[in-house]
Amino acid sequence: MENVVDAVRGMRDVLPEEVLRHQHILSQLNAVLISHGYQSIDLPLLEHRDLYVRKLGEELAGKIYEFTFHGRDLVLRPEWTASVLRAYISKMTDAPLPLRLRYSGPVFRYERPQRGTWRQFTQLGVESIGATTPRADAEVLGMACAGLHAAGVVGYRITLGHIGIIRSLLGSLGVSERTRSVLTWSLERMRARGVDAVRDALLNEIEGEREGFDTTILDGLDDTQAEGLLLHTLRSIGVNLQFGTRPPEEIVQRLVRTMRRTDQRTTIERAISFLAELSIIRGAPLPTLHALRAVVSRYALPDPGFDELQSLIETLPLHNVPLDVVTLDFGLGRGLHYYTGMMFEIDDASGMQLCGGGRYDELVTALGGKHAVPAVGFAYGVERVVLASQAPVLPLLRHITLVCEGSDVYPYALSVATALRQQGYPVALDVRDRPVTTHIREAQRRGHVCLVVSASDVVGATVQWRDQRDVRIVSLEGCISELEATR
Repeated sequence: MENVVDAVRGMRDVLPEEVLRHQHILSQLNAVLISHGYQSIDLPLLEHRDLYVRKLGEELAGKIYEFTFHGRDLVLRPEWTASVLRAYISKMTDAPLPLRLRYSGPVFRYERPQRGTWRQFTQLGVESIGATTPRADAEVLGMACAGLHAAGVVGYRITLGHIGIIRSLLGSLGVSERTRSVLTWSLERMRARGVDAVRDALLNEIEGEREGFDTTILDGLDDTQAEGLLLHTLRSIGVNLQFGTRPPEEIVQRLVRTMRRTDQRTTIERAISFLAELSIIRGAPLPTLHALRAVVSRYALPDPGFDELQSLIETLPLHNVPLDVVTLDFGLGRGLHYYTGMMFEIDDASGMQLCGGGRYDELVTALGGKHAVPAVGFAYGVERVVLASQAPVLPLLRHITLVCEGSDVYPYALSVATALRQQGYPVALDVRDRPVTTHIREAQRRGHVCLVVSASDVVGATVQWRDQRDVRIVSLEGCISELEATR
């Protein structure tokens, strides 16, 4: 038994009284998504491992539950977006765009349990496939806030970032595509561990790649000449370049780029310094955007798309998102490597993250789709929303234990149970034929109303409202009226 308990440590048992509140909050959130035209989709818990390891990022990839079964590498779903996009690519590419999909269900991550964090939890969210920025971005962010309002969450804060702008700026600094990706997704690490930690890791990696290469043989040659020379040399000495899925020309092209990285240190140092400045720029949206423009101007970099971000910010109030709850933060990373544009997180007043999302215009092709399709989405952590909600606890409907005093009154008892159930009351009808006093005692322990029917009740169309000390005989209509009064 100990091993069984240990296997689910960090998971959560949700007991009946908690389930009712969870379902109520879930219905409030879902009602908002439905009202915006999002259709429900449901997908398997199990996915192929490759679907998720490609674009999750190091932090989340290390938290997936993975295993091999009959030679297949599988995972328990750690989030929904990649699964929804897989379903879109395989079955829905002919659907009119934008395709608005919503989902709800458990996800699994092996992480340290803490307040609001369990290894199995529920995500409720949306993906808007084929929707372009900035209107779709504003709609999604506005919808996320509307759901929190409906669920009774107050005092939340929005953190808004834009990974597309950062990638564009790093490209303008001359940083290679691979190094750009590493730097982009080091933003939160840079904020947490400092600039030096990111700089040392990146430069050591580059030095390791170059170790053993004598780059002087390429001096004076442009890239095309260098690639031709290297390809000819490797073939003439019998090196087999026909392996893997890449053609020989691409292999040599990558090799030349690696050998030429003699001047990368200066470029990377400049990019890291720029990124360090960028990552501390945060505050009210429009003044912060102005501060960012000033930094970019000082570095003499081209405009990376500020107008698009400004348009998004100015559209948010139209979706009932006041700008005084929004912080623009260019150090926001989110950890998921599929984002390409706007990203956001929403925290409650205590700083607990309730939901997050963003734009991922390249994920369809990354997962095997034939054409790039713009897309944006977000997901709530439902358990956290339940914790943050200040909505009043729903009054429980009175549960009823209905007892037959003698087997011959069972048909009448069943008709009473049916009448009460039609009024919405949960009725547990006695099926064990135990003494009435036992039923009364157990009904009280459960907080149930105990009703008893006997032969005299069949004649009078009544029921007996019973507790340990009192018996009240009431008509069925009178019983329903009393129950209604105590809802």
